[in-house]
Amino acid sequence: MTLQEAAVQADALAQAGSERELADLRSDWGDEVEAAARSQDFRERAIAYRALGQFRWRAKEELLRRGLDDESPAVRGSALLSLELLSRDHPSSVNGVRPLLHTIVSADGNEAVRRLAVLSLKNGSPQRETVVLLEGIAGDDGADAQLRKAAAGVAQQLKRKQQQR
Repeated sequence: MTLQEAAVQADALAQAGSERELADLRSDWGDEVEAAARSQDFRERAIAYRALGQFRWRAKEELLRRGLDDESPAVRGSALLSLELLSRDHPSSVNGVRPLLHTIVSADGNEAVRRLAVLSLKNGSPQRETVVLLEGIAGDDGADAQLRKAAAGVAQQLKRKQQQR
């Protein structure tokens, strides 16, 4: 079985609530994920960072942070997908890397990566500076249309969260 196949299996176990089997799978694949995350091949790194979310590996959030800083847009995107997945039930995952996400949203050279960062922010706490940043991007005529739309939508979601508090 490959790491990618194990990650798909882990995701299915997590969705089924099979915590014991998921823990066993994590134990079996921990070293391989770490090694793949250090690979010279960006494709292997991307698989490793995507696997962190599929394995629901909260203990590896520091490793995930390294993926957000990777030189490869594919790796950054995979790390963002995992962050979004991990943060669905735990806003602290996003809150812990919020400044880095703000930088990615504002300045990353890849529009798809910027959109993924915007989508990750929706699962964090509704902080004022995040809403202001997203509204600024939503109103920026020079920004990519899909990015503007995503930023506007997430800003609205965060505002609703603020009002519910």
